[in-house]
Amino acid sequence: MASIQAITFDLGNVLIDFDHLIAARKIALLAGKTHSEIYNLFFDSVLIRSFEEGKISPEAFFVGVQQRIDLDIPFEQFCLIWNSIFYLSDENKAVYELMKSLRPRYTLSMLSNINELHYAYLKASTPWFDWFHHIFASCDMGVTKPDPRIYLKMLAVLGVEPAQVFYTDDRPEMVAAACALGIKGFVYAGSAQLKKDLVFCGISIEG
Repeated sequence: MASIQAITFDLGNVLIDFDHLIAARKIALLAGKTHSEIYNLFFDSVLIRSFEEGKISPEAFFVGVQQRIDLDIPFEQFCLIWNSIFYLSDENKAVYELMKSLRPRYTLSMLSNINELHYAYLKASTPWFDWFHHIFASCDMGVTKPDPRIYLKMLAVLGVEPAQVFYTDDRPEMVAAACALGIKGFVYAGSAQLKKDLVFCGISIEG
């Protein structure tokens, strides 16, 4: 087994939990629709994919949302609602403690499908962004997981072989895409399982 040199974490539901329905419910009240209608309109759509790939600006995304629903609020108010989906769990905090012990000995990176508004908000509000040696944000890279190109771009920056990278993500399809390239990928299922997966790959989890 190749020696692991770099450890890459997904963001959502690994480092910080989130629930899109938090924002969908708030917007639904303002737009006179059900939260399911709001979610289906733009939380899993071509519009959000374009936003996560950095192909449209936050302002253009907001206009796109307004065109799809009857939402008459200022952009600033929308941003507050849009960024209200995140919350910290005890499991998130356990992963942070694990990261602290790993950072001196491994190259730590984050690989996330994320839009510009969420990225800016989390960078400003969460100090652990500074713990990473590299942050790979889809809105900066122009491509989203599970497209193989995003993993290849990450590997090029890390300067290591695929088998030298440990990667954890809560979504199986993202892990499968990474594994297809030779990356040591594991589906995140809590901090206890993450520790077992790290040890399985020969990674010492003690500081």
